[in-house]
Amino acid sequence: MSAPTTFALALSNETATAHLMADLALLIGPGDVITLSGDLGAGKTAAARAMIRYLAGDDTIEVPSPTFTLAQSYDLPPFPLIHADLYRVNDPIELEEIGLSPLPEATVALIEWPERAPGALPPDRIDIALSHRPALGSAARAAEITGYGKAAAQVARLKALRQFLDRAGYIDARRQRMAGDASTRSYARLIRDDGVVILMNSPRRPDGPAIYAGKSYSAAVHLAEDVRPFVAIDGGLRERGFSAPAIHHADLDSGFLITEDFGSEGVIEGDPPRPIAERYEAATDMLAALHREPLPEKLPLAQEFTYAIPLFDTDALLVEIGLMLEWYLPDRGAEPSDDLRAEFVTLWRDLLAKPAAAPRTWVMRDFHSPNLIWLAEREGIARVGIIDFQDAVLGPAAYDLVSLLQDARIDVPEQLELSLFAHYIKARRAADESFDAAQFAELYAIMSAQRNTRLLGTFARLNRRDGKPQYLRHQPRIWTYLNRSLAHPALARLKDWYSANVPPPVP
Repeated sequence: MSAPTTFALALSNETATAHLMADLALLIGPGDVITLSGDLGAGKTAAARAMIRYLAGDDTIEVPSPTFTLAQSYDLPPFPLIHADLYRVNDPIELEEIGLSPLPEATVALIEWPERAPGALPPDRIDIALSHRPALGSAARAAEITGYGKAAAQVARLKALRQFLDRAGYIDARRQRMAGDASTRSYARLIRDDGVVILMNSPRRPDGPAIYAGKSYSAAVHLAEDVRPFVAIDGGLRERGFSAPAIHHADLDSGFLITEDFGSEGVIEGDPPRPIAERYEAATDMLAALHREPLPEKLPLAQEFTYAIPLFDTDALLVEIGLMLEWYLPDRGAEPSDDLRAEFVTLWRDLLAKPAAAPRTWVMRDFHSPNLIWLAEREGIARVGIIDFQDAVLGPAAYDLVSLLQDARIDVPEQLELSLFAHYIKARRAADESFDAAQFAELYAIMSAQRNTRLLGTFARLNRRDGKPQYLRHQPRIWTYLNRSLAHPALARLKDWYSANVPPPVP
């Protein structure tokens, strides 16, 4: 077990305490345990209240002290949280009665007065010891933060984050939580009198098991392992006039960025959400403009260094769609035999020979509504703000058009998809009369089948492995898109195989 990591800091007032707890909230996840110790009036409940309100995104939410109830549960947007006060605990059996023995799984636990039940504390935890500092003012506190076991790395990262914010001049900025995604990244808005910026926490991606020809899944499919690809692609897009956010401050080694805030006006509207046709058309134009440019395969990064954009090769595409065999089919009670697996790979390897031979461009991979911000004050394609491209690869232009027009998270009506597809073809042919529309349509169908096959497996994995069942609600939509693409004549054999062997998702 790693040695504990400790650092101390002075908190001039309750606002400074709230900033600390917001910073810590950016780095924690389900299953983490945080204890708060100190004398009466040291600020334990105020610290817990600040974290809960930050995670709730609501500064007015009622957060009473759990002194008398012993424990209070909150169903917060990123994860459930239990706030406990052990001051009145006299017998360990009481911990069972309030749901703290054993500690609940997939829940963050905030525990005041942990010294009342030391035997209930896990070896992996973060301890925050608060004490009065009257010499600094009546509201001043000192905080000593210690990470034990696996949490030692979190505390070290918290210290690095605080140092980064201090160097950048944002240590006193107000924090506002932003929704995350399926990655390990997290985000917050930093608000000062002179404006608002985005803090990105992008820790180095942990390597998984080396089960894909000696590589982890993320390495095999070329997912970004740190923040450097984001910085390199960002610079490449901005240099060519596309609206990627300006980067104001960066710590490439630790994985912290402070970037321009594009706001939150998206390209969809309504409930349930639906595409805004004008904005989707602008996004289509943006892709057409990008795809007709000659683009480098290497980009400058931090002084003399360069970043080589990885190739979205056949092996990577096959590993992605293999998630259907590994996760989706077993989830639907259809464990594939070795023969079926071999048939599946053979069919796909034949199909993927065509995108492998196609002209290459920058493929951002998740060019869809959650990652597109509408910048109404700008002109033309600059109105489309792009915020997620760190996993960019070199591959066929059709892939990102599929991402946009077959959005995994919202329904794109087939008529709108066809209309925008034709709009893209027209834009490409206007710049290049030799652009082959029929060949591109075939590539579009293949990449649609590939992407939607992968997504069925990805969302099954997010549910089963990562405890994120909310992604399953997208599977019926993905199934609809998949069947649209399988109707292309070039995919007839694959369509027959899917019809025989792939059950539809649960509605």
